[in-house]
Amino acid sequence: MFQDLSFLDEVKICPHCQQTMSLCEAPPIHVGDGLGWGSDVLFICLNDSCPLFLKGWQQIENQYGHHASYRYMEVPGSPEGNCMMVGNADAFKACIVDREELKNQNARYRQEKEATQKLKSCIADHNLEPVMALLLNEGATRSVRDTAAGYLVELNDLACIDPLRNHTFRDTALEQKVNMAITELLKINFKKECPHCLEIIKAQAKKCMHCKEDL
Repeated sequence: MFQDLSFLDEVKICPHCQQTMSLCEAPPIHVGDGLGWGSDVLFICLNDSCPLFLKGWQQIENQYGHHASYRYMEVPGSPEGNCMMVGNADAFKACIVDREELKNQNARYRQEKEATQKLKSCIADHNLEPVMALLLNEGATRSVRDTAAGYLVELNDLACIDPLRNHTFRDTALEQKVNMAITELLKINFKKECPHCLEIIKAQAKKCMHCKEDL
């Protein structure tokens, strides 16, 4: 996960065609010397009408006898340019970075790290927030969510029930653990869920105060 997202606001222009360059995932190795690029992303000119790309086919054919061409590229945060050899026109077009999605992923990651840190003191602070943040985040680490579920009964806060009941868990084992915790919470608070409207009512109630149905 990226710590510095400043490259998301960068705009680079190809000096060969004056078109905006695309932000792409970097290949795992430098095609030339086997070394890394020093960045997980690269700015690459994917304009098929770029003079560098158009002329590169013949140049490489004449010089190396290979069917390939060049794409102009730059590393984020650096004005230094380079030419990257590509075997076809579609190379890197499937690796274009979705800037908004990357921002969202990093935001979720930071939220998970913050909630995981707060989880350590949530019982002492009687703080339900980090527990809920992790349980309702399907992208959070499984072991951390499992730990969070284990704190539900100890925190003894009925406010957790509605959000958890309305959440769709992809992990059925975790969902079962959460449901068992909810059952225990209701029991120790002498409460139950109305079978008709699912509102929380007193365990001994004969009629639901919300939907007025007989129980």
